[in-house]
Amino acid sequence: MSGSPESAAADLLARINTKIPHAARIYDYLLGGKDNYAADREAAEQLIKLSPGTREGVRAHRDFLRRAVHHLAVKEEMAQFLDIGTGIPTQGNTHEVAQQANARARVAYVDNDPIVLVHGRALLTGSPTGRTSVIEADLREPKTILSHPQVREVVDFDRPVAVVLVGVMHFITDDEAPYDLVEQYKAAVPSGSCLLLSHITLDFAPDLSEKFTKPYDKSTAPMVPRTKAQVERFFEGWQLVDPGVVEVVQWRPDRYQEPIPGDGHAWAYGGVAVKP
Repeated sequence: MSGSPESAAADLLARINTKIPHAARIYDYLLGGKDNYAADREAAEQLIKLSPGTREGVRAHRDFLRRAVHHLAVKEEMAQFLDIGTGIPTQGNTHEVAQQANARARVAYVDNDPIVLVHGRALLTGSPTGRTSVIEADLREPKTILSHPQVREVVDFDRPVAVVLVGVMHFITDDEAPYDLVEQYKAAVPSGSCLLLSHITLDFAPDLSEKFTKPYDKSTAPMVPRTKAQVERFFEGWQLVDPGVVEVVQWRPDRYQEPIPGDGHAWAYGGVAVKP
């Protein structure tokens, strides 16, 4: 039947290029998911060869998202989230964590991979009193995202919003003006809003720079690791929440954290800041 959910899903699946690795699907594979293809798995396995702790580091990155969203929902009383570059749904999605603290929490998800929409529309559903939406869009187009009807249905930009950019800005090259993009999202939300951001770094393994990013060279987006100072720049003008920008494993850690093989580093910085 034309226009049915089934036909819409089929149209989305038809647009997925399975021969080119995609960051969301590489991430899914590293998390133990099944929504990935041979090209994604090959790229992920190259990363694992370079760093035996890659899988555990990715899980640590995911745990950081969970802890930070919980903090935003409980301590900062955030009830609205704009999650850009959300990736393929897995355990501990933003709306699940936020709505455990506040059943009325609203979350608008954004990703540029059609496979995220296919699964997101089925799995990223909110509580009976909260709301979620999922749209296909690219973070490089802030105006499109911020004005999108399905985002506007869920998020009221006259009230504080938590902008979530977890594990995505390292896929924006310097030529694509990453800081300007983040500033556009920051400017779109009122005082009291928050920025939750994490970013891959090679501060702990500078010798691996070219080798570690190589698996992404043929993907839909190259990887650009940045230093701590460069990551801190994304938060400029906002008040960082303690402990500031730190390794994701050091951001308000749980009592027990899974050890990371090798050098023990997750190779990612993360932080949360509040708009004055």
